[in-house]
Amino acid sequence: MQYELSYWERESFFKNIDIAVIGSGIVGLAAAIHLKSLDHSLQVAILERGSLPIGASTRNAGFSCFGSMTELIDDLNHGSEDQVLAVVEKRWRGLQRLRELVGDENLDFKMLGGYEMFTETEEAAYQECQTRMPEFNEKIGKITGWPDGYKVVDDRLPGFGFQGVRHLILNQPEGQVHTGKMMSALLHHAMEAGVHIFNGIAIKQLDDSTQGVEIETEFGWTLRVPKVLVAVNGFAQQLLSMPDVQPARNQVLITQPIPNLKVEGCFHYDRGYFYFRNIDGRILLGGGRNLDLEQENTAEFGANPLIRKALIHLLETVVCPGQAVEIDSWWTGILGLGPVKKPIIKKISPNVTVAVRLSGMGVAIGTLVGQEGAELVMS
Repeated sequence: MQYELSYWERESFFKNIDIAVIGSGIVGLAAAIHLKSLDHSLQVAILERGSLPIGASTRNAGFSCFGSMTELIDDLNHGSEDQVLAVVEKRWRGLQRLRELVGDENLDFKMLGGYEMFTETEEAAYQECQTRMPEFNEKIGKITGWPDGYKVVDDRLPGFGFQGVRHLILNQPEGQVHTGKMMSALLHHAMEAGVHIFNGIAIKQLDDSTQGVEIETEFGWTLRVPKVLVAVNGFAQQLLSMPDVQPARNQVLITQPIPNLKVEGCFHYDRGYFYFRNIDGRILLGGGRNLDLEQENTAEFGANPLIRKALIHLLETVVCPGQAVEIDSWWTGILGLGPVKKPIIKKISPNVTVAVRLSGMGVAIGTLVGQEGAELVMS
């Protein structure tokens, strides 16, 4: 559909915008709020293509996590220790920024811990984690202030009712949030700060020049603003030439309420590729992208039957064995990944800044990435 803006629309809604933020997810909202705190007189507008933030911010599991042991060990196999610890520090700082900005009550934040589970076929991986636990507690404890953050809690297994799980490692400072309440609070905070949010506006192209940035919409009309911050994470490759940001789809399900549900907390499995938690007496379970990486490296929403079958199998045989569990609904989210897990926060032209590639840790790192992006815009 093509149409032009009327004089009234252009004068009333899009005149005198100082900074346009593309994307109203956690990064875009945190950036816009931070811009207004840096200079309240700024006219800040968020342009969002969906009726809601449609990438990952409202489609994740709501884990306030920063790194299970097997994930971090896997990261150390692909990068230096300094690089891995720097990313962990950003995640931890980001979680604290989120809690400060939104408030624990508005997040429905619960520090129930993050568990990593090991089945009977993963004894070697568990033994490596147990051996390296003092090292991890020392180095990551310096970041979190929890010197004994990781600990073995096999004694809790009977209480959860899992089948085939032999070991549990608890990361004590991790927790869970209610993603919907988090995003509602951020939206409210942004509007209270005077940020203008326009939904349903898909951006086709950005052209930077000495006169500012011309934003071409898929409706055919354009607007020119002095500066732009791009915060679309997994969709960055669609808008800009960014080969270091690869979209990745994740499959997620939620069950109907389960009577006498024993599970409480956030759980990681298989280097974090699978994850589940309790919410409102239900199980939310997702992941499995590693089972079909080629098909899931996409920015298109949609089902993957192979992965969904695997998630149902995990639910019925490990998480809730012997129970009649009914699935309420499925959805998908789009992540932004890359060759390394460090977020990209940089100027790609004089007036266009990007804050993308959250590597599946948007809840943890998103607020900090947005704030650092905002500061770079203003520099």
